[in-house]
Amino acid sequence: MGGHLNINHLLFLGHGALWTIGLSLIALGGGGVAGFVIALARVSSLKSVRLLSAIYVQLIQGTPLLVILFLGYFGLAAVGFQLSPLAAAGASLTLYVAAYLGEIWRGCIESVPKPQWEAAEGLALSRTQRMMKVILPQAIRIATPPTVGFMVQIIKNTSLASVVGFVELMRSGQIVNNSLFEPFAIYAIIAVVYFAMCYPISLYSQRLERRMGRGKFNLAPA
Repeated sequence: MGGHLNINHLLFLGHGALWTIGLSLIALGGGGVAGFVIALARVSSLKSVRLLSAIYVQLIQGTPLLVILFLGYFGLAAVGFQLSPLAAAGASLTLYVAAYLGEIWRGCIESVPKPQWEAAEGLALSRTQRMMKVILPQAIRIATPPTVGFMVQIIKNTSLASVVGFVELMRSGQIVNNSLFEPFAIYAIIAVVYFAMCYPISLYSQRLERRMGRGKFNLAPA
């Protein structure tokens, strides 16, 4: 791929961008499922469950994602568990996303107005029924804007997966730059691609927040 920047280089960067999107979806899907469990554990009636989930969240949030990636790829390999770059990056980002989404969603669950909790208790519903039929439907509405906004962070953080050899957008840019030695042009293109992926999501998140502010997500008791 030597010479000057050409269509083949751009196609290679485009392939890396597709893997960035794919890795983001893996992290969002796996992290979303695990984050939902973490959120429920954080508001559990069992103190031990709340404590364990809080320890997990603090541990992951207090550890740089780069360190988690190194442990997932090089650390496990050192003790005999060899993961592919995709598996290591996907698992590491899933753990990372789960901790943050779990906290975001915990806050959204706890922000459901207190009268809603009291009304559900007054209907003699079990804790599971209260959560599934009354609290969570309202918490989902509250959680949608910050969750969409957090997707931007997921996309940008996939760039760190290059340290374990996963060829996403940033890694593909490094490979092209090693061939052409045109860092300004190549990384400018990468910046534009990241912007094109993240900016529409940011706009949508802001739109959802404005809709909530105008009261379209009405959480008042009926």
